[in-house]
Amino acid sequence: MAGVSSCMKYSMFIFNFLFWVCGSIILGVSIWIRVSKDAQQVMYAINSSLFAAVDLMIAVGSIIMVLGFLGCCGAIKESRCMLLLFFIGLLLILILQVTGGILGAVYRSQIETSLNKTLMEAVNSLQSSTEESKVFQEKFQKFQRKNQCCGLLNGAEDWGRNFNNLIGVNKICECDLKNPSPDLCTTFQGRSVYKTPCGDVIIKYLKDHLLIIMGIAFGLAVIEILGLGFSMSLYCQIQRK
Repeated sequence: MAGVSSCMKYSMFIFNFLFWVCGSIILGVSIWIRVSKDAQQVMYAINSSLFAAVDLMIAVGSIIMVLGFLGCCGAIKESRCMLLLFFIGLLLILILQVTGGILGAVYRSQIETSLNKTLMEAVNSLQSSTEESKVFQEKFQKFQRKNQCCGLLNGAEDWGRNFNNLIGVNKICECDLKNPSPDLCTTFQGRSVYKTPCGDVIIKYLKDHLLIIMGIAFGLAVIEILGLGFSMSLYCQIQRK
């Protein structure tokens, strides 16, 4: 009977180790987003329910790490059970990953529409005077000061009556630079305020991080396909041994 190829076994181990590293990166980045003050301000500015998506990414990263561990142990110990579990789990993740990518591409316009709708709802919160809205307004003002922006879609106009009602407490959108640049500041109701809507800052933030996520997802897909091939080849060799 043919033995198990050492080259195949150790190649399987290396690729699964890389797969485990990818899972660690996803888990680490997701945890960083969950605890990062900058990311939290962005998510609060858009929709606090985005934390659920980050929690999902933490779960995905953990699952990938477990699968990578199964693949490494299955290769070294020549365990068909571990290799089969690894193959099935990896195949399911790849299918979900491809499905998510296709749905994201197909419904991209709807996603953009949904984002704009969410920003509009946030604008209503800026103009509201309820206790719940005040909590959001306080967090959003910190975001404005840090990112030198104002409002969400239409600048200071998004604050409505609150622009003057809250001026004595927080100085909304105040461009307090000694020599303000025309590109950075503008005048609204006789006050110097930041010119850039925070919605533009949020969208840029999402696009920048989306490229990182897409890069990780593409690299992960390549490793997943290689892992599927190696695991099944190794499984068949062990079965024939």
